[in-house]
Amino acid sequence: MSNVQHCSFVLLAEFDIDRGAQLTYQFPQPLGTDEGLLANLMLPDGAEKQLEDWTIFFLNQTPFNTIAPVLALEDENGDVGGVGDGDSHTGLLYVLNLVRTKHDKTVRRGAVVKAMAICTRHPFIQIFKPVLLMALDDYFADPSQECLARLFDAVNSMDVSGAPTLSRYEKLVMRTSERKDVFSEKFVSQREGATPVPTAKAQHHQTPSWDSHSSFEDGLMTARNHGDSEFAKDGEQSAQDLSMTSNTRGQQGQHSPTDTSFGSAVWVGDESGLEDVPQSIGMTMANTTYAGSKSSIRGRSSTDASSSSSHVYAYGIPTTGASNFLSTGMVKDTHFFQTSIAYKGHTLPIKMPLSTFPEEVGDYSLIQLIQTFSTQNMSVTGPLHPHLHSNGTLTHPIIILFNALVTGKRIIFIGHNRPAGQVSSYVLSACALGSGCGCILRGFIERAFPYANLTNKEEWESIAGYIAGVTNPIFEHGNSWDLLCDIGTPRMVVNKDININCPVITHSAISPPLIMRTGTLKAESSVGSEEDVGRSVKGGEAGQKGDVQGKADSTDNLFIEDIISAISYHFGENLVRARFAEYVGRFVRLAAKYEEETIGPTKIGYPSHAFQDGRLGSGMAFSDEISAMRDLQANANRIDGWRKTNSYRYYQEDFDKALSADPIEGFDVLHQVWRFRYAKNMSDSEVDLIMRTLVDNVQTYDQVVELLSFLPPHYGGLLPLSFGLFHQQEIVRELTVELFNQLRVHPVGYQFLQALNHFHRYAYVRLAHTREIRQQQREQTSLYPPVSLFNSRTPSNRSETSLGG
Repeated sequence: MSNVQHCSFVLLAEFDIDRGAQLTYQFPQPLGTDEGLLANLMLPDGAEKQLEDWTIFFLNQTPFNTIAPVLALEDENGDVGGVGDGDSHTGLLYVLNLVRTKHDKTVRRGAVVKAMAICTRHPFIQIFKPVLLMALDDYFADPSQECLARLFDAVNSMDVSGAPTLSRYEKLVMRTSERKDVFSEKFVSQREGATPVPTAKAQHHQTPSWDSHSSFEDGLMTARNHGDSEFAKDGEQSAQDLSMTSNTRGQQGQHSPTDTSFGSAVWVGDESGLEDVPQSIGMTMANTTYAGSKSSIRGRSSTDASSSSSHVYAYGIPTTGASNFLSTGMVKDTHFFQTSIAYKGHTLPIKMPLSTFPEEVGDYSLIQLIQTFSTQNMSVTGPLHPHLHSNGTLTHPIIILFNALVTGKRIIFIGHNRPAGQVSSYVLSACALGSGCGCILRGFIERAFPYANLTNKEEWESIAGYIAGVTNPIFEHGNSWDLLCDIGTPRMVVNKDININCPVITHSAISPPLIMRTGTLKAESSVGSEEDVGRSVKGGEAGQKGDVQGKADSTDNLFIEDIISAISYHFGENLVRARFAEYVGRFVRLAAKYEEETIGPTKIGYPSHAFQDGRLGSGMAFSDEISAMRDLQANANRIDGWRKTNSYRYYQEDFDKALSADPIEGFDVLHQVWRFRYAKNMSDSEVDLIMRTLVDNVQTYDQVVELLSFLPPHYGGLLPLSFGLFHQQEIVRELTVELFNQLRVHPVGYQFLQALNHFHRYAYVRLAHTREIRQQQREQTSLYPPVSLFNSRTPSNRSETSLGG
């Protein structure tokens, strides 16, 4: 990753009692946009009531906040976008602003209010908070433009030349992995400028497994080379086990691997030498139990789920005990690139996240958003709308917010007497919610205004589907929003005129030929008929309970209950983000299915069909026809609303690009993973074809990473595929071993294999061992044919000799 200009501009604004908010400095050059607008964004309403506040706003978003020096957005290659984005962006400038109030009785009104802002192209703007704090302190002590110049130079001198650039699928794998050493080989190759760390295949000795180190055991040598005395002891004991087995293997009579023949490392996971990091093993959402354990100093560690060294969760990964995974001290956590900023003799450590997508700005919190709008006294008022109330009156507030986001409704987050930074964080969290944390959809940040005020009210309210954060209660009394979210109360209000401002043709109005084309959809809507909507409009408030019936056990309600339960059990932000990314991904695949059922072929997904006549299935899959009909009906209206937004058009472009650019081509990988994970009855021929297709198409590093991105640890990782190790047909077992061997070649695949539970690890090692023995026997047979072959060549001569004797 090359060094780019991290900071494009530094701004300084001050509040003047006579003239109001004033933009004092712009460094290194004027932005060419309205200075009054910038000053009012940097000094939010009520700033004098807060000793300190952080706010965020964007530039180059609309004509009214577009800056003049566009060339300042380009790096040395003429590219526009943030470090590690992985794809081009729209050229937005993210502005991190710090406003501070210092009480001083010697000045008028007894306080001094100043704000300093950094304009950057990096969405992970939170990394600049420490240096911005120091710079503003510096300016209070010595108010001059030199302070801005020092900050500008310090930020741009930050060295990120050694930071690896991750692909989309590498980011997806990293986001769901709690291992501190995931993709560590990329840091080694970047640092040393050489080839990556030798892979498992390169380390494997081409000798029989029973008297040499298997590739699993090579990690023991790695641990010893790293100087870890405890693991060296464990490795010595394993070596003794191997030696003993080598001397006695002739007495075993068969080549069946045992605990001693492969060493304890095979079973307890010592092979990587990285066991400071907990194994990424948990339980699937179906509450399937499989324990992960951290190895003890000697012998086999406990695999009991209740053991203090083992952590089993319903859907998550243990996060305890993580530390520096290499004794070399190279990288403590590969999720971040460790660098620093030098400012006025101080060296500030910086942790730059490597798996951030452009739709994720700042250090947002989905947990905070969900907890705020999931309280027992939470109220939702206003009329029902087909796009918003996908489950009638029982639609959860978070789902209402998601529906408003994806259908392009105008949304306001209001926080009266709250810090502007708090309101901004809710806006950024909402953008992440709608986009699937940046992993699935885009187009939300470009219409987001984390902090907005009366100064530019007409401009941002003219943006279709804006998402704005305000602190002034006057905005609540306007009619320019569709959904208002009050973070103080908390409450949600649907505009009383939403059905007039956003008219919708509900499902009952769809022409009968489209419904009868496949027979999957029924004419009735999950929200209700147009008459129901009409009654709601006339009433001005939410319709009576009898107007629209929801289902308490709807898919959305169960999902939200699951998320709230996970939060109550203190699962982390990463898990919640991963679950919402899956939720948005399912919504998109459901939309593709809906398009097939109503308008014909879809351009946002694979065609939906089941496995038949030797052809793999693809598209959205369901457990049964009843659930398919229920989900399509429940989502029909919000899908219709989404199809009219820019987000839909962006996704159409992204999917078309993915078809030609993704490493794995020609079939729907996610459909096959779903079949392995949820299908109740699969024919042997389907299992065989899926495994054969995976073996043939998952060979390169990029293909391996793409497959692993569909197998996150909180869903068991490789567990769905590992069941092939126990299939009744030998060919399926062989294909599964072959696939796992191809994964093992690459470090990230090797780590996923480590995360298998002990039972599946044993099965894989046993089958791989047997397979290796057979291969060696075939090689020996080809080199030294059996004696019987020589006998068959000269039968007459041998018989004559016998007779003559």
